[in-house]
Amino acid sequence: MTTLDRATGTTNPVADRGWRQVVGDYVALTKPRIIELLLVTTFPVMFLAEGGIPSLWLMVATLVGGTLAAASANTLNCYLDRDIDAQMHRTENRPLVTGVITPRAAMIFGVVLGVIATLWLGLFVNWLSAWLGLGAIVLYVGFYTILLKRRTSQNIVWGGVAGCMPVLIGWSAVTNSLAWPALVLFMVIFFWTPPHYWPLSMRFKDDYAAAGVPMLPVVAEDVAVARKVVAYSWATIATSLLLIPVAPMGWIYTGVALLSGAVFLVEAHRLLSRAKAGETGNKLGAMRLFHFSISYLTLLFLGVAVDPLVFVALPF
Repeated sequence: MTTLDRATGTTNPVADRGWRQVVGDYVALTKPRIIELLLVTTFPVMFLAEGGIPSLWLMVATLVGGTLAAASANTLNCYLDRDIDAQMHRTENRPLVTGVITPRAAMIFGVVLGVIATLWLGLFVNWLSAWLGLGAIVLYVGFYTILLKRRTSQNIVWGGVAGCMPVLIGWSAVTNSLAWPALVLFMVIFFWTPPHYWPLSMRFKDDYAAAGVPMLPVVAEDVAVARKVVAYSWATIATSLLLIPVAPMGWIYTGVALLSGAVFLVEAHRLLSRAKAGETGNKLGAMRLFHFSISYLTLLFLGVAVDPLVFVALPF
């Protein structure tokens, strides 16, 4: 509901909104669905680092801190990208575009969340995790949103490093250090990010083109993009299998990695086949791969969590 501001003669979209609507608008700024995916990669690594079940308090404290850090990064991303969001159909209803939250309020909210996240992780987990959380915010806001997103078609490749940080946070929360298994999983997410995000960009490339964002599908043909998706998908699966000797992992993780990885590769190659056949739009099936990529990552990290609990060694 909007009302007329008598002083300025303009409508005020914020007035008369109930507290539930206001809370919902601020939650929307944090992009909860993205946070869910980030948490999926955080707590399983804690099981691997512990070699069993970590303390309940440590898991809760880490997930709360990680949620606040991700919420900060996403809110500041919305603040900086509000002009782009206004030009894209997919994002035109975000709170900063509709005006139900002011840019100043969003910026303050994002900064406060970042400060609280850093202090929370430092005081209740450890300071290595806190600095990694702060680093993730800086990478996503400064490196990806400000430096890369509007300047290069490789934005999501290098900007995706921020999305890899929850793995390191989860490991460091348990061990107060970093080790090779965490770095291998970091690289899994690094290679997984392009074949996860580029199909979405293929589906909405007209939106990105209208907003002037040079996502790879905007500046390259579908076949070229699909070939890169296939290449990064193979790199993802190969890196996921590298964890087996490094951790080491047992039968459960190995089986999940092989089976889910095989389906991931099949879907990536299907995308390439459709692109070569000249399919476009929904017929290209890009969103099918996008959605399965989420399922793949969830299953893989579920294997990471379960394997240490019922470890059965491989015969080599």
